[in-house]
Amino acid sequence: MPRSGRQIAADGGALILDAAFTEMLLDFPTAAIGPEKAIALVPRGGDAEERYPVLVALHGRGESVRGVEVGARGWVDDYDLGRAISRLRSPPLMREDFRGFVDDARLERINASLAARPFRGIIVVCPWVPDILSSRERPSLDAALPFGTFVVDQLLPRVLAETPALQERTAIGIDGVSLGGRASLAVGFAHADRFGAVGTLQAAVYDSESGAIALRARAALANGALHIRLLTSDRDPFAGAIGQLHSALDEGRIEHEYLVIPGPHDYAFNRGPGGIEMLLWHDRVLRGEPPL
Repeated sequence: MPRSGRQIAADGGALILDAAFTEMLLDFPTAAIGPEKAIALVPRGGDAEERYPVLVALHGRGESVRGVEVGARGWVDDYDLGRAISRLRSPPLMREDFRGFVDDARLERINASLAARPFRGIIVVCPWVPDILSSRERPSLDAALPFGTFVVDQLLPRVLAETPALQERTAIGIDGVSLGGRASLAVGFAHADRFGAVGTLQAAVYDSESGAIALRARAALANGALHIRLLTSDRDPFAGAIGQLHSALDEGRIEHEYLVIPGPHDYAFNRGPGGIEMLLWHDRVLRGEPPL
């Protein structure tokens, strides 16, 4: 039975919020890392037998420190991901869809690409991400590994069993913004046997980590082809460190996409180009297609 967005947290199930997708609550009261929740957005309107790629989308630190109930809804409530999904399904996109953070060339290229290959939809799974940056003096990518174990051992099996998901590794991606981008790199490279794409938005990485992350990326490639993307912006405080990581991947001859677009490191970015760029990239690469 349809319920309001606030009632869904109490009893689970599926909620139709938009013609583009159905919202599902996945509850894990006894997860090894502590109680967990995730919101899954499942495409609607396609053929009953259609199967979709899966994207695990990770929020930033602001939602981590607000707890599991709020954090699991970060991409849905705070970053307005549903609107990005709806707009991608009804192009052309306008400058206001990006909150103004797009140049003419990028907007034209995205709209031309959508005209040639419409957005088909992916299952987006949004779990709460613990605060893996709580110890900022000695940041370690390994702080994300217990969360990564939850993702691959508990979250993904339920998503693959309970939604119309494609089952192949190559059709499953992970991405995230800021702290979530950091977690995406750590979890994606540690479990590359489960992911076909590892993306980031303004990932919270540091200058001193570029070499170590590149080594993890190299080791991950032993599991097969892996799409990798580093996306930052011209007013992102992590832009310099992300640029260094890009250079380290280049030096290691590790194929990846590196993209710098307009925008700050804040909620307006997440609600605009962050969500749109993330969704469109995974909609393509998880189907084995060029991004644009």
